[in-house]
Amino acid sequence: MTTQQTVKIQLVRSPIGCKESHRATVRGLGLRKIRGISELVDTPEVRGMINKISYLVKVL
Repeated sequence: MTTQQTVKIQLVRSPIGCKESHRATVRGLGLRKIRGISELVDTPEVRGMINKISYLVKVL
């Protein structure tokens, strides 16, 4: 049985006033509210999305 690595991210800053693509990335990661936490499978695609909005999120 294979276990997949996961990454937890938390939204720490509001996406209001950011680019539309950055707001869409936040929603794509499953984050809705400030201090909301989302746990996702650790893939290169997810890492790229986190890197794009690194000033809005914190990796736990």
